[in-house]
Amino acid sequence: MKRIRTLIMGAAGRDFHNFNVYFRNNEQYDVVAFTATQIPGIEGRQYPKELAGDLYPQGIPIYEEARLDDLIRELQVEQVVFSYSDVSHGYVMHKASQVMTSGADFRLLGATATQIKSTKPIVSVCAVRTGSGKSQTSRAVVATLQSFGLKVVAVRHPMPYGNLIAQQVQRFAEYDDLDEYECTIEEREEYEPYIDRGAVIYAGVDYEKILRKAEEEADVIVWDGGNNDLSFYQSDYHIVVVDPHRPGHELAYYPGEVNLRMADVVLINKVDTADYENVLTVRKNIQSVNPDALVLEAASPIFVDNPEAIRGKRVLVVEDGPTLTHGEMAYGAGVVAARRFGAAEMIDPRPFAVGSIVDTYQKYPTTGAVLPAMGYGPKQMAELEATINNSDADLVIVATPIDLRRVINVKLPMERVRYELQVIGTPTLADLLAKKFG
Repeated sequence: MKRIRTLIMGAAGRDFHNFNVYFRNNEQYDVVAFTATQIPGIEGRQYPKELAGDLYPQGIPIYEEARLDDLIRELQVEQVVFSYSDVSHGYVMHKASQVMTSGADFRLLGATATQIKSTKPIVSVCAVRTGSGKSQTSRAVVATLQSFGLKVVAVRHPMPYGNLIAQQVQRFAEYDDLDEYECTIEEREEYEPYIDRGAVIYAGVDYEKILRKAEEEADVIVWDGGNNDLSFYQSDYHIVVVDPHRPGHELAYYPGEVNLRMADVVLINKVDTADYENVLTVRKNIQSVNPDALVLEAASPIFVDNPEAIRGKRVLVVEDGPTLTHGEMAYGAGVVAARRFGAAEMIDPRPFAVGSIVDTYQKYPTTGAVLPAMGYGPKQMAELEATINNSDADLVIVATPIDLRRVINVKLPMERVRYELQVIGTPTLADLLAKKFG
């Protein structure tokens, strides 16, 4: 039987998972290439033969997505499988039109085809957009389940930006584990908060192997979804976070709308800082596609160790990188803290940007006068460090989930902003989890 020549469009996450669970041992298909986008520096690699399986003894090349048209022609691609997330419905269809114009079929794989069944209960926490508050919700779920006396292990959506063989199965329980795997800033932002709470979190490339390892030490597994992707595991309780700062996005982004339609619980976050009309819009949209979901409201209160240090200062605000880039937001908790605690001025970091930080502002023009905490490798971390230290700020406000001083040398005074989930009213998230697992 002639195998269908297939190209997988991805961003070093969902694409590898789709390959592993659907295509790796499937003799109907011949995956001739991956393409990569969204994350800098992940193209030009090889999906290694050690992970690709017996059908791919040479491994599979990874190219820039910018070469898509040429690749379809040169590799005689018959089918393109779109396998990344946090993009608008319009973006997906533009890519579909591009692929079909080049002569190939365009395909999306659904949850049923790509989710793995666990022997342990799975709570999945996903979102409709990056930056909605999914990570803090995941941490709240883990802490609540731990308070019931359960052994809880989290599994994070993949961020395999380094050696794919070495990153096949990663377990993080101590800070030294972050150094061992040479984690980027984005990875540290996701893993460190769990370590701070004495929890274990897994990530990597092969999520079947990861799941089997996590099952060995868990009563319950929490899927901490990233980039508004679908859960890689069949869920027993699906919690989805939406953001009223971006009303309408819950019905306009892929696969965020899929998450919303599948949710058991929808959590409207940030209601303390959103316009009430926007909260109502989001509620109406939830009702229109998933009237059976239980809807909760929550705030994301911010905490600063020394608020008085901000008052009257000229501040440089560093925000979570993906929230500003993929998430298309112009500001985050750092700007909220600067305004609330009386900063005299928020200086524009763009004149001080160097290297790939300049490229980031050009690629994501919706980013406001704040600095995204980009750090996909040592070179970019050094450029982030230089950008901060080049500025003439009195103080740096850092609203990332980690202390940047652990990974870069910031010479200016710094105040960290932290934010946690606070469900408003009843039932609380704890009430719901107790009914299900307590």
